[in-house]
Amino acid sequence: MLTLIQNGEVYAPNYVGKKDILIADEKICYIKDKIDVPINFVDFKVYDASGLKVVPGFIDSHVHITGGGGEGSYKTRTPELQLTDATLSGITTLVGVIGTDGTTRTMANLIAKSRALEEEGITCYVHTGSYQVPVKTVTGKIEDDLVLIDKIIGVGEIAISDHRSSQPTVEELAKLASAARIGGMLSGKAGIVNIHVGDSHRHLNPILDVVSSTDLPIKQFYPTHINRNPHLFEAGIEYAKKGGWVDFTTSTIPKFLAEGEVSCSHGLKRMLEAGVSIDQITFTSDGQASLPNFNGEGELIGLKVGKVDTLFQAVKEAVQKENIPLEIALNVITSNPANILKLYQKGELTPGKDADVVLLDADLTIKSVWAKGRQMVEDGVALVKGTFE
Repeated sequence: MLTLIQNGEVYAPNYVGKKDILIADEKICYIKDKIDVPINFVDFKVYDASGLKVVPGFIDSHVHITGGGGEGSYKTRTPELQLTDATLSGITTLVGVIGTDGTTRTMANLIAKSRALEEEGITCYVHTGSYQVPVKTVTGKIEDDLVLIDKIIGVGEIAISDHRSSQPTVEELAKLASAARIGGMLSGKAGIVNIHVGDSHRHLNPILDVVSSTDLPIKQFYPTHINRNPHLFEAGIEYAKKGGWVDFTTSTIPKFLAEGEVSCSHGLKRMLEAGVSIDQITFTSDGQASLPNFNGEGELIGLKVGKVDTLFQAVKEAVQKENIPLEIALNVITSNPANILKLYQKGELTPGKDADVVLLDADLTIKSVWAKGRQMVEDGVALVKGTFE
């Protein structure tokens, strides 16, 4: 199948101007000022993107694809992600994780779901483990999981500074990070440790303690939920200035924002104003996770479900409300996660890379989506649905 997207304003994610993009099978073949369709050649599907912005498919690198939650007993276990949850949100690449529930949510289930999503048309990887330390792996060793299982690219999400964590020691964190690093080196994968950071005033100190007491670099860790409260956000700025990655969570509810959670759009602006490089910042949705509300005694008093459609909504808000240029804001859901996770075929519109493409109108509404060269969405309507949708 050959697809030609013509006359679009291309953000790769850097702005490169009005271009034509030729897709063959799963790859981007050419990006040129003008590509003409040969006469009497094989069939082309031509898509006129005049007046539209052409951007890379979005990467959501922290999603509970098999469901999450459970903090309020069995009935609060959240449902699995469906294919069109992602595609209608412009997401063409996912990384699945397990959260609090490392008992009924298993690695076998996580890997099977990632393969199911790939069979349905998008790209999906996973991290090994859950909140708990020691890590519950597939093979019995973190290094073996990374080296021997193609879908596993990192470890996590490991919980720190949270009453739901297993309260890992500095030595425990160091050992699992070392195993992840070696596994990543041997497999050519990222081998990062995805860290869930809770509300505690310990903030990111457990990571910093590992970095200060070992030879492990700060970028061995990939902490998320940095915007969950004002004091963690400020600690996140200082952490980023030391060279670390910082990830903001886009799923939220008005109550959390009213209580001090920093919106992703405003948080991005504040980080940039503080001198943090855009290359160090990402957004993830925490999709299908529970959004639990605990009282002062740690008792669950409310629950919502995270949504992957918040990922681009937060980027859109950064552009429209915080006046951050689109080509800057796009980095946090395209090239940045691709680079951090070593997903080198993703995150950019460049010849030779996967043909993951999203078209946006002038209001930044998602119009059409291609995943690995296959059109999944047209004019806001899903052309391809999941098996049980």
